[in-house]
Amino acid sequence: MDKDQVAAVLVEIGTLLELKGENPFKTRAYHNGARILEGLTEPLEKLVAEDRLRGIKGIGEALQEKITTLVTTGRLPYHEDLKASVPPGLLDLLGLQGLGPKKVKRLHEELSIDSVETLEKACREDRIAQLDGFGEKSQSKLLEAIAFRRKYAAQHLLVDALTAAEPILGSLRDHPDVTRCSIAGSLRRSKEVIGDIDFVVSSRNPGSVLSFFVQQPGIASILAQGETKASVRLDSGIQADLRVVSDIEYPFALAYFTGSKEHNIVMRQRAIARGLRLNEYGLFRSAEETRDPELRVACAEEADLFRELGLDYVPPELREDRGEFEAAESHRLPRPFEWTSLRGSLHNHSDWSDGRNTLSNIASHAADLGLEYWGITDHSKASFQAQGLDPKRLRQQILAIAEVNQRLRDEGVDLQLLSGTEVDILKDGLDFDDDLLSELEVVVASLHVPSSDEAENTKRFIRAAENPYVHMLGHLSGRLLLERDAYRLNQTAIIDACAATGTWIELNASPYRFDLDWRLWQYARSKGVKCVINCDAHRLEHFAWLRLGASVARKGWLEAGDIINTQSLVQLRRSLALKPGRSR
Repeated sequence: MDKDQVAAVLVEIGTLLELKGENPFKTRAYHNGARILEGLTEPLEKLVAEDRLRGIKGIGEALQEKITTLVTTGRLPYHEDLKASVPPGLLDLLGLQGLGPKKVKRLHEELSIDSVETLEKACREDRIAQLDGFGEKSQSKLLEAIAFRRKYAAQHLLVDALTAAEPILGSLRDHPDVTRCSIAGSLRRSKEVIGDIDFVVSSRNPGSVLSFFVQQPGIASILAQGETKASVRLDSGIQADLRVVSDIEYPFALAYFTGSKEHNIVMRQRAIARGLRLNEYGLFRSAEETRDPELRVACAEEADLFRELGLDYVPPELREDRGEFEAAESHRLPRPFEWTSLRGSLHNHSDWSDGRNTLSNIASHAADLGLEYWGITDHSKASFQAQGLDPKRLRQQILAIAEVNQRLRDEGVDLQLLSGTEVDILKDGLDFDDDLLSELEVVVASLHVPSSDEAENTKRFIRAAENPYVHMLGHLSGRLLLERDAYRLNQTAIIDACAATGTWIELNASPYRFDLDWRLWQYARSKGVKCVINCDAHRLEHFAWLRLGASVARKGWLEAGDIINTQSLVQLRRSLALKPGRSR
């Protein structure tokens, strides 16, 4: 097991112990141990092999033994026995918003609730409202949480689908009987959540490829296997489908199975208008549905298919029937950019608040990736649950960042940390005063505790945008994909306010957020609002989210020029100073 897998086991052990009512110091030790592992800068396997775990503060002898067992054997009998002693449905309950281990324990002990189904039944029978510490409002919220989970039960985060799909795609590419292959479907279109994973392969030997596919690591079960198609269920719970076609059919199959449904309908209509017929097998010179190879229009690549239908090539991310046809006809599609165009991220956290890594570790990692800058924007004091900084600590951090930057310059490292804050938007203004904000290089304003009133939330964001020291608004809607709906907001009114004040809007690249939503970026772009693709990183692994953010930005029709953090450090400093009314 690697450090992430070991940390996940430690977290689960701590949670299981909480469910059993164990000593809180004991449960906390496992959670703390997981956090320590997450912050390691060396491979855990190396530390174990060199017997250096004992030198790490916070990891005692008992924890060392368990971590070593997990790393070396991949399993831990203590964890397995503990898990077997707790009804499995209790862990499922923890996935519901508003339920922690203590509440789940009470529900189990007092009402014998051991699953989502028994919880829902108790809510319907009004038994939850009668418990001390719950009440009518909690009962109603629990029913909402159950309905929310059910609504999204068959959907998965983009990052989870990519993590599952990429090893399989790599294996298919290496197979001798595979000519061409690609992911397709909503995953190829970079949707924020996906249903199934689709693969399209061209081969002269479909049977061989299909047999290879269903034997891939990480497959829990085979759902179906035919002559040209197979479906499997992965260990992650995601269904994966493979379709094998001839190489002549490949461009058409790839376009068809990439979708979207709405995009494909318009493509077929364009074919019919030209006296052609389009399906997953080809583009045919026929008014009737056919697979006759003699009538197939030769298209070696997807781009040839688009050209035959009078269009520029439409990148997969844009295939949603949201203006791509008009733009492709008039050569006005956005110019695609790669995530490597991004020079850094301006919204990130360190161990000064709820991040996992030190300023020095963050700087070293960013430099190793070839980035030019990295914003440190830890939480403000109102976010006490995230160890938010008060003014004194923030000023201390400014000095600490300056010291790291000086060391980087002395060592000839081309990277600078930027001092900043993610300041809370409160009911009566921002969590820090303007004097303090003026001392910072980057200010992100975010709403973490919304009102139930749409007008009030909207007004709070607009007021933040009007502040001369706020550079950007963070994770505007507040949504957590597959967990929490967006706040009640008039997002277009906030975009208008940002356009009027020169305030940027974040595209939060966390795969749990992707916020601002890609569907709103075309409007924001039309108003001249600039985007900042931010990792909102809390640990070094989150730097990789820049890639995800870029794919979602492309889906939102954004070009490199629309994105602030494609700028060099020199250009960025000028842009940061351009906020209207900013005195420095």
